[in-house]
Amino acid sequence: MRAIQFQEYGGPEVLKAVDTGTPEPGPGQITVDVAYTGVNFADLKARGEGYRVPSLPYVPGLEVSGHVRAIGAGAEGFEVGQEVAALTEGGAYAEVAVADATTVFALPGGVDLRTAATLPTVLPTAHALLHEVGRLRAGESVLVQGAAGGIGTVVGQLAKAGGAGAVYGVVSSEAKAKYALEHGYDEVFVGDGFAAEARAATGGRGVDLVLDPVGGDTLRDGLTALAVFGRLVSFGNASSAEPWRVGQPELYGTALGVFGFSILSLAKSAPQALRDIAARAFAKVADGTVELPVTAEFALADASEAHRLMGARTSTGKLLLRVAG
Repeated sequence: MRAIQFQEYGGPEVLKAVDTGTPEPGPGQITVDVAYTGVNFADLKARGEGYRVPSLPYVPGLEVSGHVRAIGAGAEGFEVGQEVAALTEGGAYAEVAVADATTVFALPGGVDLRTAATLPTVLPTAHALLHEVGRLRAGESVLVQGAAGGIGTVVGQLAKAGGAGAVYGVVSSEAKAKYALEHGYDEVFVGDGFAAEARAATGGRGVDLVLDPVGGDTLRDGLTALAVFGRLVSFGNASSAEPWRVGQPELYGTALGVFGFSILSLAKSAPQALRDIAARAFAKVADGTVELPVTAEFALADASEAHRLMGARTSTGKLLLRVAG
């Protein structure tokens, strides 16, 4: 089969198209003939040695849509040829991908394979950040870093649908601000200084929930943007900054909470919880509550170009690689 792999860490140029063996499902696994695969910032981090991969050479990619190819022993509830979306532990930039059956999902009604490729990471992550981890209550305000990205675009819509009061976004450019305002955000702040702007927008009170995939100094700034009893959820380190450690005085002195989230960790530690979250999240697509916009699509062989676009921090919405169809 054809796949994209890197044999050394580096920039987008290390991604190479290769012919490799076609995987077979092990016990409890399913293989998928891939139609589309999503491009995530975690893929860029893996390629650049920001995240450790099991071994080199490595095929990146965490999510696919396509058709069930083969079913391993003990994997139940699926049929060969069925349209599915799946969360993988790497290996998604390929014509055939392997996933644990617990992270393979039947498609909601009316969702095509192109849209389905945006489901496995973005939608459950957005739902969990707001509800299961962030515990958003009706009328509360939300501040989202990276508001124009794949997850940020969905969070804005879900927050509004979930009864949030004001939904604020933070982006790096005016073009991204315009895009975020079209996807659920009431006000979008550009660049640094968002903590002061958020406090000004809330009459000095601060926001109830901050969601941060950036890391570094933005986490500390996020804390200063919080109201009393506010919560901050960290779910990435896109800045590649040194790990930030919150001090006890910053917590007990202000009655704030700091949480973390990783969908891959949840898939390993609590797969049924992930399936429950995914079911609730996918229903929001099926009923039209949430739109999952694909803003750029590349052929599998052009994966390096997709990485360049995402790495330039100018992209909005979701990027996909087209594998078949």
